[in-house]
Amino acid sequence: MDRLVLDPHAAAAEEAAIGALLRCWLREVGCPGGRVHASGPHLTLRVAGTPVRVRVRGGIALRFDGPPEHLTEGRWRPLDLSSLIGLVERELEGGNEEFAAQVRAGREAIAAILAARARAVPPADPWLASEQALVTGHPFHPAPKARAGDGWLDYAPEAHARFAPRLLGVRADLVAQEGETAALDAFGGAPAGYVPLPAHPWQLGLLAAELRGPLADGRLVDLGPGPRAVVPTSSVRTAYDPGTGMCLKFSLDVRITNCVRKNAWYELSGAVELTRRLAPVFERMARRFPGTRWLPEPGYRSAALGTRLLEGLGVIVRTGPWAVCGAGTTPVLAGALAAGADGVPKTVLARRAADPVAWWGAYVERVAFPVLDAFFRHGVVLEPHVQNVLVGFDADGWPVEAVFRDLEGTKLVTGRHDLTGLPVEVAGPLTYDAGRGWNRVAYCLFVNHLAEVAAAVAGPADDVLPALWAVVREALERYVAGHATGLDALAPLTRLLAGAPLPAKANLGVRWARAADRAAGYVPVPNPLAPPGAHAGGGETGVRTLTEA
Repeated sequence: MDRLVLDPHAAAAEEAAIGALLRCWLREVGCPGGRVHASGPHLTLRVAGTPVRVRVRGGIALRFDGPPEHLTEGRWRPLDLSSLIGLVERELEGGNEEFAAQVRAGREAIAAILAARARAVPPADPWLASEQALVTGHPFHPAPKARAGDGWLDYAPEAHARFAPRLLGVRADLVAQEGETAALDAFGGAPAGYVPLPAHPWQLGLLAAELRGPLADGRLVDLGPGPRAVVPTSSVRTAYDPGTGMCLKFSLDVRITNCVRKNAWYELSGAVELTRRLAPVFERMARRFPGTRWLPEPGYRSAALGTRLLEGLGVIVRTGPWAVCGAGTTPVLAGALAAGADGVPKTVLARRAADPVAWWGAYVERVAFPVLDAFFRHGVVLEPHVQNVLVGFDADGWPVEAVFRDLEGTKLVTGRHDLTGLPVEVAGPLTYDAGRGWNRVAYCLFVNHLAEVAAAVAGPADDVLPALWAVVREALERYVAGHATGLDALAPLTRLLAGAPLPAKANLGVRWARAADRAAGYVPVPNPLAPPGAHAGGGETGVRTLTEA
């Protein structure tokens, strides 16, 4: 072990980091390679020739019961993070001198977050409390909380941070903007001849060298801290402004999970274009599936000072969830529902515990039907992972709405939309071919979202999971039966219902390769939607045990 772990925050961070890396290894290497088998109450796997055993529940969500162990010197001993990193590094081909440091940095970040969180006051707003509840991050990423640089804790949502954006003035002839940007004007005034632009203080530090010239010659002016604090949401760079009820999606030149979180110039224009195109789509879906909501991104503003600063200072305006949810409805981040009880209203937890199967049936309909209809009926690829979906609950804790957000991951299926007139540099990133689009939908909806929330609903009682997946299957069969365009159009979904494996994003692989997130591939995982008696998918030795565990 790197050090004697006595501090409870350090111990919890070590456990979380081991779990995340081990889940990645199981999903991406161990199961596809046939190196996993059931051994009594454990799964036993081999990492670089070393036997490792774990107790697993939660189906494909892979929740661990108790600490993982490895066989060393003839005895089963607790597996620490350094040992696991060493095994994984020996297992994977090639070299990555950054990998171990990233994994350890993720562990240290979780420990720092836990310590800061213990001293902080959570927001009174229940939606914001759920946004700030994702302490350990993506359960299938080798370093979900690793963040570069210093000072990041001041802006960490998990630490219940609040901060005042820095207000810049952009000379009027250098303003780059499209769409509705009134929320930015409301944030603070600027001198005559300038337009206000709120900026993330962390980002300004990262761009300090590039900003010196424009600040010195008057193309930009620093107007000091903004008039009020904003609250960072789960993505870190997007913050809620209580003054306007809107969200501001800042650029942030920091790697968070797989991506450097800047607003690329084509994404700025793309957000406004998608907002215009998706408005009628969501209107139709809301009529077909009452309770369907979304958060438009109607405008952006930046400074036309070269690509680096255009992207680095770009701010996208996003509608806040309280503006779209119905009266008496409380939005809650799906990621908080998947992670546990922290940040989830007690009424929701009580209703879920009282009747988990019925509660789950309502949840699945609210979330899954609009996602499937967007793809099959409208040629729109939503990205419904647990950080992109808010679920609206009524006063009794019942799921009544689903709110979809973040147009960066939303795409149009090639050939289904007329993009004539759009610059090719903007139109290209807005589209996916049908196969790539379905993989994204299937991964985000079934593997990232429903599997994780189902594991939380089931809790330690894994015998509940089959009933929950039976509810999903029945709901999907109803969707297929009610789809007027016929079964041929729904072939990807009917293949899943027949037992085809599900696609899971390979985050370990893309991090090991040091590749861009868009290069991430998929690995097959067992399909809990398979009909009774059918093969659960995956087609590899050892995959079956993960479904049964």
